[in-house]
Amino acid sequence: MKLYNFNELLSVAKARDFKAIGSFNLHCLEMLPAFFKAARDTHSPLMIQISTGTAEYLGYKLLVDSVRSLAESEQVPTCLHLDHCSDIASIVTAIDAGFSSVMYDGSHLEMDENIVNTRKVIDIARQRNVSVEAELGAIGGSEDGKAVAEEDITFTTVEDAKRFVDETGVDMLAVSVGTVHGMYTGKAHIQHQRLAEITEATQTPLVLHGGTGVSDEDMRRAVAGGIEKVNVGTEMNVQWVGRCMQTFEKGKVNDSVRKFLIPANNAVTQVLMEKIGLFK
Repeated sequence: MKLYNFNELLSVAKARDFKAIGSFNLHCLEMLPAFFKAARDTHSPLMIQISTGTAEYLGYKLLVDSVRSLAESEQVPTCLHLDHCSDIASIVTAIDAGFSSVMYDGSHLEMDENIVNTRKVIDIARQRNVSVEAELGAIGGSEDGKAVAEEDITFTTVEDAKRFVDETGVDMLAVSVGTVHGMYTGKAHIQHQRLAEITEATQTPLVLHGGTGVSDEDMRRAVAGGIEKVNVGTEMNVQWVGRCMQTFEKGKVNDSVRKFLIPANNAVTQVLMEKIGLFK
């Protein structure tokens, strides 16, 4: 079974009455069956995203082979996406390994350089039917260990977003409209009017990073306002690690490892199902 790029997966999602796709961070292979169980039980397509750190830890090809195998056996349309990568060489490695979607993150660069580099990635990816995400503006919080200070947060402007999309033709654009990477306490404050104006100006799928800190009400409103890809990672990781801490503390050294991991995986499945339900 082939892996779908983002555009292909979004078409499947829309045909199944989903307004947006959840893109879920995979931190270890043990989580992978839990992802597919959630997708199967909700009749949802599945987008799995990998940080560069996780890809290097597990191996790009192992990830592709594992995801493709489960996508085929579970009959779940699946996209494998490299998230937040600023190194074009690593993006090429992911594409060569079989990733079906990539993100070039040039949000820390000046606009002109971000556009030039994004276009380079698009030129490479389009030859392989791989979708490309880019980012404009600086989203707060921490992503894969790299923190953005509160004073460095820059919201995406309508004018910049339109210019960026017009000059790159990117498949999807991550925008800074009030969410925060890594938030699992507190509540993000989405600037819905800004989001609506960017949606109208770009006519391009927009991406919401930092989906963990968004209330259900705000999430539904953001999806209705133009967000078509929602990144969720921290909430799953917190649940998985929390359950593992509980079970390992109570376990014995000669217990089967699966006994420690099954409750954690069940918690991940539950988080995915709850999030997917918001995208209908």
